[in-house]
Amino acid sequence: MNKEEWFPLIDEQGNTIGKATRRECHNGSKLLHPVVHLHIINNDGELYLQKRSVNKDIQPSKWDTAVGGHIDYGETVEEALAREVREELGITHFIPIHVLTYIFESDREREMVNTFYTVYIGKMQIDPVEIDDGRFWTFSEIHENMGKGIFTPNFEQEFLRIESRLIRAFKQETMKKDCE
Repeated sequence: MNKEEWFPLIDEQGNTIGKATRRECHNGSKLLHPVVHLHIINNDGELYLQKRSVNKDIQPSKWDTAVGGHIDYGETVEEALAREVREELGITHFIPIHVLTYIFESDREREMVNTFYTVYIGKMQIDPVEIDDGRFWTFSEIHENMGKGIFTPNFEQEFLRIESRLIRAFKQETMKKDCE
């Protein structure tokens, strides 16, 4: 039985001002609603991307952020992030680090994106309903494929905004491990 999904409607400061269904948020109404993204970096400095299921209503079969999902009405950003990471990749223990929050707008929707990253080397179990494939990409591979319709527009924009932060974060993690 498929229950109706309800998302919080928010103002540009992130304050909840109402609620709406998934359908209402994705029908071109541009009702601002919050989402979470998690970028996963491995020990080689590569970025994990998921290939969205062919059955997704938005951007099917495109490569995207490792984890991305909506915040449910009544749920915190942290709760939504933990839930989405567990549901999509089977990961239950990770340390998320906030990178930025911004508003993304497409022709169908408007989202406040809460972006995080983590350095992770453990096992992942992709959800075959949500994800068709997943793998680590070098930053060079990502750049070589930008603008070719392989990635979601949201991923391409977000990657360019946070690439230098991800590189710095990876270098800091590597330096910490070298000192241990």
